[in-house]
Order: sequence, then C-alpha cells, then structure tokens
Amino acid sequence: MKMNMVRISAWLLLLVFPVAAFATGLPDEHDPVATVILWLTIIFAFALIGRYLARRLNQPGVLGELLMGVILGNVLYLCGSQLIVILREGSAVFSIMRSLLGGLPLSEAVNLNISNAKYAAQISVVLSSANGIECIKVGYILDIFSRYGVIFLLFMVGLESSLQELRYTGKEALRVAVIGVVAPILLGFAVAYFLLPVTSYKDSLFVAATLCATSIGITARVLAEMKKLQTREAKTILGAAMLDDILGLVILAIVSSIVINGEVDGMLITRVIISTILFFGSILLIGPWILRKLVLCFQFLELWEAKLFISFIFLMALSWLATVVQLASIIGAFAAGLIINDSYFKTSNKKDQSPLIIRDLVAPLEAILAPLFFMLIGIQVKLETFFDWQVLLMAGGLIVAAIIGKLVSGFGADKKDDRLLIGIGMLPRGEVGLVFASIGKTLGVMSDQLFSAIILMVIVTTMIAPPMIKARYAKKTVSVQ
Repeated sequence: MKMNMVRISAWLLLLVFPVAAFATGLPDEHDPVATVILWLTIIFAFALIGRYLARRLNQPGVLGELLMGVILGNVLYLCGSQLIVILREGSAVFSIMRSLLGGLPLSEAVNLNISNAKYAAQISVVLSSANGIECIKVGYILDIFSRYGVIFLLFMVGLESSLQELRYTGKEALRVAVIGVVAPILLGFAVAYFLLPVTSYKDSLFVAATLCATSIGITARVLAEMKKLQTREAKTILGAAMLDDILGLVILAIVSSIVINGEVDGMLITRVIISTILFFGSILLIGPWILRKLVLCFQFLELWEAKLFISFIFLMALSWLATVVQLASIIGAFAAGLIINDSYFKTSNKKDQSPLIIRDLVAPLEAILAPLFFMLIGIQVKLETFFDWQVLLMAGGLIVAAIIGKLVSGFGADKKDDRLLIGIGMLPRGEVGLVFASIGKTLGVMSDQLFSAIILMVIVTTMIAPPMIKARYAKKTVSVQ
C-alpha cells in the first residue's frame, strides 16, 4: 500500500509539474537559460509518461515518446503556445534566422522558407513578439540536444551489432537484407509516384529510403524477451537487420547527396558509394589501432572513466569525420558503435577491472537525449494534415508497401527456416525510420503531409511487429507439439 502511494505521488508530481510550469508563463526578467531548462524538462517529463504508458501496453518505449510528442504538440498548438508554433516548423525556422541575418525583412524571410500562408503568418507573429527570442533559443537547444540523441542512438545500435556476427551471418542473412532493402525501395518509390503525382522525385527517393530501414533494436528486444535469440530464424533476422542498417545508411548518403545537389548524377552516386565504402573500410581498419592508442594515453583514468571518455571522444570524432567526407553524422556514430567494445580496455591487474561495460556507461546519455528527439519528431506532426484524404491514402499505400516489402525479404532465407517469421521480424522501422524521416524534413524535401504519412507508417509497422512475432513463434510451438 505504501509503495503504491509513493508511485501515485511520483506520477502526480510528474504530471502536475509540466501543467503548473506552463500555466505560470514566463517572467519578464529571468536567467538566460531559465526558459530552456523549463521547456526541456517539460518535454522530457512528458516523454517519460509516454514511455511508461507504451510499456504498460507492451509496446516499445519509443512509440510512447513519439505519440506523446504528437499529443503534446497539437494540444499546446491549439492552446496558442508560441514555442510549439516554432518547434512544429523544424529546421525551416533556422533557415528564416539565416535569411534575417543576411539582411532580408522578416516577412520576406518567412515567406521564402515556409510556403503555407497560415503557418507563415503564425511564425511572423511569434518572431516579432516579446517572447520570440526565447522561443528561438529553446528551439535551437532542443534541436541540438535531439541531434546528440540521434548520434547516441545510432551508436547504441552499432553496439548491438557485431563485426564477428556480420562475418558469420551467412548467405541467408545477406539475401534477406538485400531483398529487404530493394523491395521496399521499389514499392515506396512507386507508391509516392502514383499516389502523389505532384511530388518531386526527391520526395519519392526519400520515401523509398525511409521504407528500407529496419529497427534491429525493437526486434532484438522482442526476441530476447521470448528467449529466442539462439534460434536459426532469430540469427538470420538480426544478421539481416545489421546489414540492412549498413545498406540503408549508404542509400541515405546517396539520396541526401542527390537532394543537396539537385540532380541524379551517375558520377555523384559513384563518388558517394566509394566515399562510404572507403570511410567504413578505413575506419574498420584504423579504428582499432586508434582505440588502443587512446587507451594508452588515458591510463591515468579509472577504468570506468576511460571507457566512458574514450567512447565519447571516439564517437564524436567519427560522427564529425563522416560529415567531413559529406556523409551523415549518424553513419560515423554507427561505425563507432560497430568497432568499439570492452575488450580494448582489458588489463592484467584484477584491481583495475570494472563491472561496468560501455553500453551501461553510455546508455544514460542516450536515455536522456534520444527521447527529446522522438518528442520533437512527434511535435512536428501536424494532425490537421490528416484531414486531407490524399494524406490518408498516401499513408495507407506506404503502410502496405512497407509491410509487403519486408515480408517478401523472408524468401531470401533457407527453405528449412520459417520465412514468414523472418519477414515479420524485418517489419519494424522504429527509431531508424524516424531518423531517416527527420533528415528528409531537415533537408526540406518532405511536405508536412508526406512527413505525417511516413510517421504513421513507422508507428503502424512498429506496433504490429512484436505481437506478430510472438504469435508466429507460438504457432510454431503448437505445431511442433
């Protein structure tokens, strides 16, 4: 009884704090970071509520954070929150500020970067208000923190992968991965082309790239909970999902380059592919040597400190290096997670051994920053766009293409395996799909309608996969008996 009262009190505090903070408004004079602290705490508190509710319903926590962002963003938007008006437009607001610094008048800068007249008028009102600078400040900091969250997220995905497993996943996993990338790309491009004929080829390319993603984290957690990680199907799924991530990141790099340069150029595509291969190849070759040198340089630290600091430096260095060769920072983050492991920190002195592993040390950073990313993605979903039948039609087409595209990947598996189970295991887009979608929104190639349709696709494929995997394994168990 006492424990229940403590839990109830904790949840009431978590719920009351954001409401009370929002109701009090902003003082005229306050610490320069007070607004940032307030709003980031509010958003994180709601992310926790969303994660809790999702897990109570046996759904991935990321879904709860995303949906809570959708609810919070749209409710506060209807309540007239100026900050939400800013956050809903994402990187377009930063482009507006760049135009303003370049000398353009406010109205011209806003209309240049936001095509919708209604949203442009709202942004103009906010930026010219007394709280405009505070909203911009929160928007910038939240955007930066969410980007760090994505970097740590892809680093953790890389940690869940293994070079050894990649070497021994076999032909089946490779075939499943290739089909699981090619089929969704073709289906996604076709859906975007036929259902939204006014959409540019850039939009269609990003839709296709988003559909090829697979969330290894969600599938791995479901299989671990069921204690099925050692089955043949599970090993094929996880091996294919790892390869899917690599192929997906390469495709993302190609599509992003096409979008930035504005044309499909064979030489450009070739250069991006070569750059990606050289980046991964050189990092996989030189990375271990660099890590060993770093471990020697930081011997003065305690072991847990060395693991944390070296992992952080290595992660950030590779994320930055990826941008230098014109690749996404998340490619470097994934490569860092793929390379680093606790074996680099082993010592002969038993006193220097630490029970803490790299995953445990980095996980708190990801646990705090990644929810901000998912909440921000949710806030940017404009529910009013779903009143358009074309958006619903597009979302339905994407969902069908996303499901079929991954189910057929199961045909790449061995005939002795449950091919349908493997296809189901490749279904969830989860956090990887959201990262791809957010990059498309940042580059300005996705309309609000298309972005909302893709988010709905990610939500549906992520929600249906876990119960389908469990049902399929249960059916297999019954048939064996």
